[in-house]
Amino acid sequence: MDIIVQIQGFIDELIKYPLLIMLLGTGVFLTFRLGFIQFRRMGHGIKVALGKYDDPNDTGDVTHFQALTTALSATVGIGNIAGVAIAIHWGGPGAIFWMWMTALLGMATKYTEVTLALRFRHVEKGAGRMVGTVSGGPMYYIERGLGPKFKPLAIFVASGVVLTALLTGNAIQANTVADLMNAEFGAATWVTGLVTAGVVAMVILGGIRRIGKVTGILAPSMAAIYVLGGLIILAMHYDTVLPALGLIFTEAFNPTAGVAGTGVGILLQTLLWGVRRGLFSNEAGQGSAPIAHSAAKTEEPVSEGVVALLEPFIDTIVICTITALVVLTTGVWNSTTDTVLTLTEGDYSYVTDTEQGYQPVEEAPDAIEVREGQQMGGVRFAWHEVPVEVLYLDADHSMPFTGEIRPGTEVAVDENGQSYETLYGPAVENGAPLTAFAFSSGLGRFGNLIVVISVLLFGISTAISWSYYGDRSAMYIFGRSAILPYKLIFVIMHFVGAVVSLNVIWGLGDTALALLTIPNVLALVLLSGIAKKLTDDYFSVFRSDISRAEYLRITRERQKLRRDRGKS
Repeated sequence: MDIIVQIQGFIDELIKYPLLIMLLGTGVFLTFRLGFIQFRRMGHGIKVALGKYDDPNDTGDVTHFQALTTALSATVGIGNIAGVAIAIHWGGPGAIFWMWMTALLGMATKYTEVTLALRFRHVEKGAGRMVGTVSGGPMYYIERGLGPKFKPLAIFVASGVVLTALLTGNAIQANTVADLMNAEFGAATWVTGLVTAGVVAMVILGGIRRIGKVTGILAPSMAAIYVLGGLIILAMHYDTVLPALGLIFTEAFNPTAGVAGTGVGILLQTLLWGVRRGLFSNEAGQGSAPIAHSAAKTEEPVSEGVVALLEPFIDTIVICTITALVVLTTGVWNSTTDTVLTLTEGDYSYVTDTEQGYQPVEEAPDAIEVREGQQMGGVRFAWHEVPVEVLYLDADHSMPFTGEIRPGTEVAVDENGQSYETLYGPAVENGAPLTAFAFSSGLGRFGNLIVVISVLLFGISTAISWSYYGDRSAMYIFGRSAILPYKLIFVIMHFVGAVVSLNVIWGLGDTALALLTIPNVLALVLLSGIAKKLTDDYFSVFRSDISRAEYLRITRERQKLRRDRGKS
C-alpha cells in the first residue's frame, strides 16, 4: 500500500497544476466561444428538464429528467457534504470561492461535453435491459468526432472512467458512509460496507431503466431534505451569514485560515483545493456525466446539453454553498470536539510543523513522549492532520495521559507500563463528520440525523449512477460480455472502499479523476467547433418560448430530413 501511495503522490504532484490550468482555461474558452450559454440558455434547460418537450418515441432509454437525476445522483453527494468540509479544512473558507468559479465555468464545459456525447452516441436497438439501447460519453466523441486514429486515446479515457468509477464514484462513497456510521454509531466499517454493497448490487443489476427510476426518486428527495435542513440553520444564524460570505471572498485572495495549515498564506493552495473539490463535486470536464445524459430520449443533442448545464449550478452554487455556510456560520470549521482517538484505525497521522503548515512525516519515530497530556518533540500525533493539543485516558478528560505513543505497535504506554489502544482529546473534524458537527450544532440531534441520512442516501445513489458510467466504458473496451463481470467487481470494490483509509482512497480517487479529465478537456477544445455549430443550428430554429406542439413538429421534420440525407 505504501508503494501505491508514493506513486499516487508523485503523479498527483506532476499533474495537479496542469489540471487546474486546463480545467479553468477550458471553461473560460468554451464560455466565450459559446456566447455565455450557461447564463443565456438556463431557462430553456429548465423547461426541457421538466419534460415540456418530452417525446416518448424519441431514441433513448430514459427521460430528460431521469437523465438529469441520474447524473445529479452521481454529483450531488459526498462531494457536497464531505468535499466542502475538506476544502475548508485544507484551503480555508476562500476555497469555496474557487469552487464557485469552477462551477460557473463548468456549466459551459458540461453543456459542451453532453451535447457532443449525444451527437456521437452509439444506438443499438433491442439490446436488452442489461445493455440498454444507447451508449455515449467521451470515448465515443473522441473516436467518432476526432477520428479513428484517436481510438487509443478513447480507450485510455474509457479505462480512466472505469478506474474513476471504481474509486471516486464507488469506493470513496462507501468510505465516507462507513466513516460517518463508525463515528456516529460505532458501527464496524465492514458491516456498513456489506450492507451498502448489497443495496447497490440489487439496483445496478437492473440496468439503466431501474437506475433511472431509483435516482428519479432518491435525488430530488434527499436534496430537498438536506437543503431544507441547511436553510433552517442559516435562518437561525442569519446574523453571521453575510460575515461568512465576506470571509469566503477575502480568504479567496488572501488566505490565512486553513485549519490544517496548507492554505495559510498560499493562494495557489487555496485555489487548488477549491478547484479540486469543485471538480469532484460537479464533475464538469471529467467526461462522466455525459454517459448518463447519453441515455436521454431525444433527437436533438443540444436539448440535453442545456439540461446538463443545470448540474453544476444545482450541485455547487446551491447545495455546496449551503454546506459551506452552515459549516462557517456555526463556527465548527476551526473548532475542536471531544473525540475518541483510536490508535489502530481511523483518521490519525503523525505530523510536524513547517512554514507551510502541518506536514505528515514519511516515517514516525519509535516513540512520542507525552507529559500531562502534552506531546513533546517535533513529531506529534494528529487527527485529521492537526495535532491533538491534550491527550487524556478517559472520555471525561479528567486524567491527562503521561507516557509514550508508540507508532510502530499502535499503542500508547503510560508511565506504569499499561498499554492503551484508545486515547481521548479535543480534535478537529473533517469530511462528513465535520458537516455533521455543523448540522448538530444548529439543530441538535435532528441536524445530525439529516447528515447521516443524507450521507447514506447520497453515497448509495452516487455509487449506483457511477456503476452505469463504468459499465458503458467497460462495454466500449471489451464488449457486452464485460458488463456483468464489471458489475461484480464494482460491488466488491464498494466493500473494499468502506474499510480502507480515508486519505488513501481520496488520494487515489483524485488522481484517477485528474488522469481522466486532462484528455477529455483537450477533446472538448478540439471539438468545440462542432458544439458551436450544433448550438447555433438548434437555437436558430427552437426559440426559448416555443410551444410543445411546435417543438415536436419541428423535431420530427428535422429527424426526417436527417434520415433522407442518410439514404442519399
